[in-house]
Amino acid sequence: MGTAIHLENIKKALGRREILKGISFDVESGDIFGYLGPNGAGKTTTIRILLGLLRADSGKLEIFGQNIGLDSIRMRIGFALDPDGLYDMMTAVENLQYFADIYRVADGGARIDSLLELVGLSDRGDDMVNTYSKGMRQRLSLARAMVHNPDVLILDEPTAGVDPMGQIEIRKILLNIARNEKKTVFLSSHNLDEVQRICNRVALIDRGEIRLCGELESLRQKMGRGGIVIETRGGIPDPVFEVLKKRPELGLHDISGPTLFFTPDEGEADVSDIVAFLAGHGVRIEQAGRREASLEELYASILAEVEK
Repeated sequence: MGTAIHLENIKKALGRREILKGISFDVESGDIFGYLGPNGAGKTTTIRILLGLLRADSGKLEIFGQNIGLDSIRMRIGFALDPDGLYDMMTAVENLQYFADIYRVADGGARIDSLLELVGLSDRGDDMVNTYSKGMRQRLSLARAMVHNPDVLILDEPTAGVDPMGQIEIRKILLNIARNEKKTVFLSSHNLDEVQRICNRVALIDRGEIRLCGELESLRQKMGRGGIVIETRGGIPDPVFEVLKKRPELGLHDISGPTLFFTPDEGEADVSDIVAFLAGHGVRIEQAGRREASLEELYASILAEVEK
């Protein structure tokens, strides 16, 4: 489907502080791309450069193969930042109409109706925005970002401060936008669970450098951070634990009550080997299986390596 966003060796300094140290990554058309990093890592600076609000000191930035400075390219981008920029003393419809007029949207009324339906606010379109909950404001902000039917959405913490049910609603909307509206979504977030649930590709930035980038499933396999989880009935006796420590090929990593977590090296041991060992020593097993590494584990392991 082609590349929607291309960054190549982007550098940016503010005063004497080097914020971005030559970052490079691509966002493919149709991606829901998660952009992760701790506070001060460079996420906000990256977004400002993507939107043309800041100019990179050096490097190459293209949106659909063209310069971000072109009006025709900016029209293909929608964004929702924090704060949301909504007008409290206007209704949802009035807010959307205001931005539809700015973008000179033809048949704005029909577009507004479809957007309110998309974000689940059709029954609240005539209510003042100052009566909206945080989650409703975030959904309206998404609608406003799409009022001119852009191809790329750039979102900064779209579920920040939203309750769990509101987060679920926003995730569903984002998946719908990507799959049914055929949009590319660039999502900056601290919410690792959220990114893991909806993003197909991620990049991790720390201290102005990209530490990890690619398809989430491929990264899990590449990092090899998954493992084998064994649920026992009653845990394991101390004598068995002592024997386990003498079998490093089984890869015992952690014990939490009745749950054992193993991370054997590839080719050393499998689920059946560990189950056979435990059963042979009288350990009663409730459940056993492989578990893929979570995004949180990848995130933590990468940052831990950087700290060394």
